[in-house]
Amino acid sequence: MATKTADAIGTGRRKTAVARVRLRAGNGAISINQRTLDEYFHNERDRGSVMAPLQSSENVGKWDVWVRVEGGGSTGQAEAVMLGIARALKKANPDAEPALREKHLLTRDDRKKERKHYGLRGARRGTQFSKR
Repeated sequence: MATKTADAIGTGRRKTAVARVRLRAGNGAISINQRTLDEYFHNERDRGSVMAPLQSSENVGKWDVWVRVEGGGSTGQAEAVMLGIARALKKANPDAEPALREKHLLTRDDRKKERKHYGLRGARRGTQFSKR
């Protein structure tokens, strides 16, 4: 990075959620869609997912994080934000990459909902069998 104020940018995706993350050296403020982490994610597991890259690379309180996330549900959005933060951290601090890789935080989870199939009630479930 050429200047001290340069931002590190990362994109995270999970299911149908897409998160655009921007990191800047700071005091640890996290803003998601112009709300705080606690206001946006009410579930403790989702907040833990978002904080996982910062905790595993020992960067809590060193970076300000701005996130724009859309699509999907709360868990998909949280995991998209997690991947975006991990990718941005890798750009900003290449020394953090081994710690992030060890916890599998740089790997995109590509599982998506399977489409409904013809003649079935869902992707795999068939109709109920009636003997009479």
